[in-house]
Amino acid sequence: MKRKVTIVTSTRADWGLLSPVACELRSRGNVALSILATNMHLDQRYGNTLAEIEADGFAVDAIAPMPTDAADGCDTAKAMGTCMISTAGALAALEPDMILLLGDRYEMLAVASTAVVMGIPVVHMAGGEISEGAFDDSIRHAITKLSALHLTSTEEYRRRVIQLGEDPDRVINTGSTGVYNCMNVPLMSKPELEQSIGMSLGDKALLVTLHPATLDPVPVVERVRSLCEALDRFPDSKVLITYPNNDPQGRVIIDEIERYASYWPGRVLTVPSLGRRRYLSALKCVRAVVGNSSSAIIEVPSMGIPTVDIGIRQQGRIAAESVIHCDADADSIADAIARALVMDMSGIDNPYFRPDTVSRIADAIENTPVGQLRCKRFYDLPNV
Repeated sequence: MKRKVTIVTSTRADWGLLSPVACELRSRGNVALSILATNMHLDQRYGNTLAEIEADGFAVDAIAPMPTDAADGCDTAKAMGTCMISTAGALAALEPDMILLLGDRYEMLAVASTAVVMGIPVVHMAGGEISEGAFDDSIRHAITKLSALHLTSTEEYRRRVIQLGEDPDRVINTGSTGVYNCMNVPLMSKPELEQSIGMSLGDKALLVTLHPATLDPVPVVERVRSLCEALDRFPDSKVLITYPNNDPQGRVIIDEIERYASYWPGRVLTVPSLGRRRYLSALKCVRAVVGNSSSAIIEVPSMGIPTVDIGIRQQGRIAAESVIHCDADADSIADAIARALVMDMSGIDNPYFRPDTVSRIADAIENTPVGQLRCKRFYDLPNV
């Protein structure tokens, strides 16, 4: 009997990280793979990201509909409830032996909770990480405790998961699939990318993504306006801005960046989703990445350009020396961008790199006995 593995994906970002694993698992003769899509994949306003899954050669075997606009935490909590209901129906139909999910988003907490109650082991990628400026941090650790097999991005993150009481034999440092993508996804040429997005990038372009920092006491509208004010100080730089995730207040950011782009036609372009190939190609065509996304810390250093990490959202995450952390006011952002534009990237190592990331992940999923994952024991640290 083949092992039935369901990959759960909810955003453009997590599918980009899960796709190479899906490709590897599909090649394994002992695995029967299915894809369950939810949240932003099902909302056309965030880009036609279901098409990205299909373009990679996968059918979407089930969907879990849920509300995709959250004005506040109450809306988000209600969306999680809807996600649990729809996920229960999808998993009942798919009948997987285990599910694979990634990260720290609120809908993944709903998915993991549903799977545990239904007796389906959860395999979790990217546990043990820290992002102190968002409620994602607590959600990530909660998913760790709901999961039975853990695939971490660095050895330090592996130690953190064990510190949470997880069996060391079930916690594997695999490196990051985002870095694997940097090394393996065929890239578009600069003219091809410019034709695809409909804008010339020049030689000083910046790629920008700002998500809500959900634990930030300052209103998000002030943060995005500070970012735009800082970008105004670099009129010779083209600016390519991608939409944020649909966290609470995400629509506020979208409204602000669309308004900003309208003031700078031909210089500033907003895109709901670049997709994995265009995003990685853009990293080869810009001088720096600006914002507060995890990708800017984990993947971007492997593309040979610096990162300007704004504010508290990613606070605590391990970062390469090419990541410039700054406060979220306009002066601090502008100063960090100016530093990034002249940074020497020689000799920069990425702590998230491993040469065997995808094979390690697939081996763990294919070969770990399912029976060992159905019951968990709390692992006590020695000499503590």
